[in-house]
Order: sequence, then structure tokens, then C-alpha cells
Amino acid sequence: MTVTEEEWVRDYALLALRLDRRVAGSGGATMLIYRGPDEWRAGVEAEEPPPAGRLTADADRLLDELPFEAARARYLAAQVRAMRAVAGRLAGARPPLGEYARACLGVDVEWVAEEQFEAAHARLDAALPRSGGSLAARLRAWQDRHRLPSAEMGRLPELVGRAVAETRARTGALVALPPDEVVDCRVVPQAHYLAAGHHHGGRRSTIFINGGLPFNLADLLYVVAHEGHPGHIAESVLKEIHLLDAQGRTDHWVRFMLSPSFVLSEGLGLHAQSLVFPGDQAQAWLADNVLAERGVRPDGSDFAAVHEARNALWGAWANAAHLVAEGRPEAEIAAYLARWALLDETETGAALASIGAPGMSLYVFGYHHGWRLLESWLDSTDRAHRVRRLLTEQLLPADLQAESPRNGTPARHRAERG
Repeated sequence: MTVTEEEWVRDYALLALRLDRRVAGSGGATMLIYRGPDEWRAGVEAEEPPPAGRLTADADRLLDELPFEAARARYLAAQVRAMRAVAGRLAGARPPLGEYARACLGVDVEWVAEEQFEAAHARLDAALPRSGGSLAARLRAWQDRHRLPSAEMGRLPELVGRAVAETRARTGALVALPPDEVVDCRVVPQAHYLAAGHHHGGRRSTIFINGGLPFNLADLLYVVAHEGHPGHIAESVLKEIHLLDAQGRTDHWVRFMLSPSFVLSEGLGLHAQSLVFPGDQAQAWLADNVLAERGVRPDGSDFAAVHEARNALWGAWANAAHLVAEGRPEAEIAAYLARWALLDETETGAALASIGAPGMSLYVFGYHHGWRLLESWLDSTDRAHRVRRLLTEQLLPADLQAESPRNGTPARHRAERG
């Protein structure tokens, strides 16, 4: 019997809900953004959790019964294959990390050559004020200089609001945004993230800021563009409009995060500031609208170059995920992150906790590999059109790889360690 689109989407949603419940039950964070019928979620929460083996069988059935046109079927098949891989792991399968990541994320996750981090360190060295001390110490001094005092964290929603207005205006020059959209900001205590953009559905969204961590005002636009516009919130709002509202693509109710689509989402987030503030425009806006009123005078640093270099250092996090998968000692992984990602002791502890959480050891690959993939793909004369596609279409990493003039610098195999 031929399955209908409505029946397929229902079973797709149920698989995602059941799988997310199993992942969360194993100690991981939720890996699902769900906007579908409440009764489907309630039904899954009320049932006895099915064995992981049944979930892999359910995924196989969905792959066999895709009732969609070719492009949409290819996109949805990639999402289902990702869920099938996670279900298989819950059932006890332990494929090599590269195979598992390819099934979930749709990208190869080879070891990133340390030469790339050395080049990023050189860019940081040139971008930071000249002073004594190590590169990591100079980076922390730069962060401290631009830090919002903890006593003034209550001002952060208003500062974020200013940044939201500016980033929305600039994003609106690339793609039409709904005029009635509302984005507010909440500072929350001791969250496991620095910031997060959450779309509530419709036209309302919130940027959450971790009040338990210092906030660097030099990163204000970098964070707001990533979480808001043209990053995660813009993508969520616009895809709801273009896919769900305009085309009736109810599969968009279901967004499983350990999947190829989120590699592109995180890559977009890391490029978001530079897309709407080319060159030194972000630094100039911050100087005029935030830093000057706080009496923070220019120190000769290059904010855009600092952010570009720190984006490149997400590759060190990806390598740390490889080390975790190998079972390397925590002290070795911490030392690796301190050396190459330039994290301090507190940051290293938070990174280890994040990478070690179920699901996150895989998700972290999306930052570096998404950033590198988009770096190549966006290097095009039709860049604005490509940004609009990222925000409004269902794309896969394979789509971008096929269109890229270059696929990035191949990673070299790492040297053997003792």
C-alpha cells in the first residue's frame, strides 16, 4: 500500500520524538526542534519507549517509502539516515567515528591539520594589541578590556536589542523579513551555553545569554548575528514562512539536530557577522554605539580578524572530539584545547563537558566543517543569492560541495603521538 505524504510526515515526526526521548534519557541534551501537533508529542511521552532496534527498522521503512519529488526526497532521506545512525548507536552499533559522522552530518570529519591553527594564531597575533605575554594571555586581556562588568549584566538585554535592530536591518537588505517579527533577550543563570537563539514559532524569538559567564562587548554583534540575523533565528523564521506556510512542507515541523542541515546552520552562524558587517563595519558600529559610551577607547585591535581566527580554531574542538572518541585521557584533551584553541582552565572544563555529552561529541564537528564548507561556497559572485538560499531552502552539504569552486584545503593526517 502506498503511504501518503501526511502519513509519512507523521511517522517521521514520531521517529524523531522517540529517538530524542531515548537520547535525552541517556543523559544527553535534546537533539530535536519540534513544531508539530502536540498530540503526537504527548502520545510518545505516554508510551513505553520502544527499543532502539525498532527505531532503526522504522527509519528503514521511511527510507523505503519516500512519497516525494526527487529533491525533497533526497533531503528527507539524509535526515532519516542521520536518525537511523543515531538509533543504531543506541542499539549498540559502534561504527568508526568517520563513518558515523558521515551518516549523521553528511560531511567527512578528518583530523584538522595543526598548521591551520598555527595560521589562525598568526592572524590573532597580528590582530591583537602588542603587549607582553603569551598569545592566549593577550587574547584574554583583549576580552577583559571589552568585558561588560558583572554588575551591569542587567543592561545586556538593551544592548542586545540595539544589536538585533542593526543586524535585522542589514539582513533585510539581503532577504525580505517579516515586519512584525519580535526578538527579545533574556539573561539566564548558569546555562551550558554562552548564548542561544530560540524561535518560539510565528514571529517571536528569544536570544538567551548565559549570565554565569563574562560577556565580551566586542563579541556583541558576532553573537547576535550568529544567534539572530542572519543566523539561527532568521533561518527558523524564514524557513517557516517559505517552506511551511508557503509550500505546506509539514516535514519542517521536525528538525533533528544531529543531521546534515545543522552543519549548514552552524556554518551560517559562524559566517553571519561577516555577511552583514564586511570588513571593519562591525567594529566601527560597536565603537560608535556601545564602546564609546562606556569609555572604551580603541586599542589598535582588529575585531574582524580576531573573530575570523577564532572561527578557524573550532577545528581544534573538532580534533578534541576525535580524541574523546579514541578514549584519550582528559588531561591530554584539556592540554590540546589549551594549546590550540587557546582556552583557559574554566573554558577548557566547559568544553570538555560539552564535547563529552551524548550527541555533542558529534555535533561539535558541525561548527568547523560547516564554516569551512560555507567559506568556499559563499566565495561567489552571487553571494547574496546564496545567503538567501541558505535561509529559505532545504539544502544539504552535498549540494554546496557540488557547487563550490573549491572544497577547502584537505586535512592532513596528524602525526603519530606517543
